[in-house]
Amino acid sequence: MTFFSPSRRSGAPVPGPARRRDRHGRGLRGPLLPPHLPAWRTRAEHFDELVGSTADALAHRVPQVKAIQFAVEEVPPSDPAPWEPGIVLGRGFEAEPRAGLAARVVIYRRPVVSRADGEEELAELVHRVVVEQVALMLGRRPEEIDPGLY
Repeated sequence: MTFFSPSRRSGAPVPGPARRRDRHGRGLRGPLLPPHLPAWRTRAEHFDELVGSTADALAHRVPQVKAIQFAVEEVPPSDPAPWEPGIVLGRGFEAEPRAGLAARVVIYRRPVVSRADGEEELAELVHRVVVEQVALMLGRRPEEIDPGLY
């Protein structure tokens, strides 16, 4: 590679070591963090883990929870139903045996995350929403599902 000094008008090459950089001069590309560090996960993956760990903890206390599938979506697909006050944080769907669908609880990530100020509050809010949706699915009060919640 040949470098030219702007002060030289002759256009003769400037002696010196060859420098290497990528095509557009932005530096080397690659992962900023190695995969074994906790920050490797995305915020969505962390939220999925919060929902999964909460569901597993509830399944140990209440055996009927094992029959419920849990899912996470970014936002609710439509406006809330008339009986759902405010913004929907989660929804429960009854099992449909004819269609081969199990009972499911869907937690909406963005509305939940936007209401939490920190990591602890997010974990608490996820736990509360999961417990409330499971209680609705099972026809019980949230206090019966998790006595320490209220």
